[in-house]
Amino acid sequence: MKKIFLIFLTLSVVIACKTNPFTGKSTLNFYSNSQMFPMAFAQYDEFLGSNNVVTGTSDAEMITRVGQRIASASERWLNANGYPGYLKDYKWEYKLVKDETVNAWCMPGGKIVFYTGILPITQNETGIAVVMGHEVAHALADHGAQRMSASTIQQIGAVAGNVAIQDEEKRNMFNQAYGLGSQLGVMLPFNRSHETEADKIGLQIMAIAGYNPDEAAELWKRMKAASGGQAPPEFLSTHPSNDTRISNLTAWAPAAKEEAKKFGVTSFK
Repeated sequence: MKKIFLIFLTLSVVIACKTNPFTGKSTLNFYSNSQMFPMAFAQYDEFLGSNNVVTGTSDAEMITRVGQRIASASERWLNANGYPGYLKDYKWEYKLVKDETVNAWCMPGGKIVFYTGILPITQNETGIAVVMGHEVAHALADHGAQRMSASTIQQIGAVAGNVAIQDEEKRNMFNQAYGLGSQLGVMLPFNRSHETEADKIGLQIMAIAGYNPDEAAELWKRMKAASGGQAPPEFLSTHPSNDTRISNLTAWAPAAKEEAKKFGVTSFK
């Protein structure tokens, strides 16, 4: 039974590998766009139907304008680097929702929401571009599908352990150890790696779109100040710490500008 399970799991992981065009690395992904996108689009429409979508304002128009520029820059980069048609199934949409939550998110396939609560932090169009680039990067890199794939493996591992361990006391010990160990040792670092990857890809895309990548670190300084230092330790979080992000974005900004030069972009907003 254990051998069959291990063979099945190994084959599944090998078959499910997909190359990330921005990093060149193979990524774990059990789910195709045809599986993920319709589900995401339906959930997005349901969310919009039950929330206060802001339309016709300068802020709402800015969200759309920046989103379109970032999506266009993404397509330019993908086309130039041998991935024509990569975005053919994406249906970009950018909505501003009235909510004091300091957040924005993007569903697989390009469905994006900004909450009004993040606007005092972004402050201007370039600040919006920092966040937009990050969220678009999640969609481009298939992070949603990867996280679902990792969760599936985590669940399979739990089931396998419960099947293999017959003694109830040992099984309970396994469940406690496996739950904590897989969360702290695998799932949280996996999520943090996605956030870091999205920061780096997003910085590059916003620069190609004509926005100053130096402003990314400045935004995260404002985010840190707004949080009042209230954040869990990095190893207990799904996201890198504010300080880690500020350091990374500062270090990556020159390379993002160099990448933008390849597309004729030499001055930035």
